[in-house]
Amino acid sequence: MVLVLSNQQLLAMYSHAERVYPEECCGLMVGTLDASQAQPFKRVAELVALDNRWTPDVIESNAVEPGSDPGRSRHLSKQRRYWIDPADMLRVQKQARNKGLNIIGVYHSHPDHRAVPSECDRALAWPDYAYTIVSVQRGKAVDVQNWALDIAHQFQPEAMQIAPSSATDRMPLSA
Repeated sequence: MVLVLSNQQLLAMYSHAERVYPEECCGLMVGTLDASQAQPFKRVAELVALDNRWTPDVIESNAVEPGSDPGRSRHLSKQRRYWIDPADMLRVQKQARNKGLNIIGVYHSHPDHRAVPSECDRALAWPDYAYTIVSVQRGKAVDVQNWALDIAHQFQPEAMQIAPSSATDRMPLSA
């Protein structure tokens, strides 16, 4: 599977991640899934930036890290965790379906960490979604990686293709 998004969408993820630094940003990728091609792909049509709704109560009510120290988890903040409110997820899903689209993935940032999924990311991930992580170092987005779960519920790298979304993507910045 290949995640296809535009340069503008990638820059929007970077901008969101830098704007909320040092906290993690989060959002949904809405688009289409086409498994009928020789190279199946998920094509992003829209990004929906969301507020990170993480609170320490989330970890206690969802047991997201089996075997983890609950005392440590209570001290985690939005700098190390994100949470998408189920009401936001439902709202975006309804809006996407009205447009003939679906939620195809989730993006979030890792402030001052690599763009590699954590155990919490894995525990809360859903099959078939793309999970794009933006690494933000000292407030600047420096890397992006895309991941998907395999049949053993482990993250594996998923290819990402940047496609121009409009003629302006292909034009030089100066006239």
